[in-house]
Amino acid sequence: MPDIHIERNHTLGIAGAREVARQWVQQAEQEFGLECAYTEGKDRDVAQFTRAGIDGTVEVTASTFTLDATLGFLFSSFSEVIEQKITRNLDALLNAPGGGTRLA
Repeated sequence: MPDIHIERNHTLGIAGAREVARQWVQQAEQEFGLECAYTEGKDRDVAQFTRAGIDGTVEVTASTFTLDATLGFLFSSFSEVIEQKITRNLDALLNAPGGGTRLA
C-alpha cells in the first residue's frame, strides 16, 4: 500500500493530460531530484519515479491522474509535507487554463 495516494479527475483528454504529466515530471526531477521514466501507451501513460527513499508512479488517462508513492524510513516522517507539496504542484498544473477538477 502506498504512503501517498493522490487522484484527480480532469477534462484535458489524453493529449492535454500527457502535457501536464510531462510538466509534472520535469518539476519533480528539478525540485525533488527524482529520476523519472515516462512510458506513453495507447489509452494510459505511466511515469515511474525514484530516488533514495522514494519510489512511485503517476498513471495518466484521458480523465484521471493517479499518483502512488512509497516512502522509505527517513522520508516517512515527512509524508504529510511531501504529499502537500506534490498536491499543490499537481493541482496548479491541472488548474491552469484547460485543467481538470479535483476528486472529493
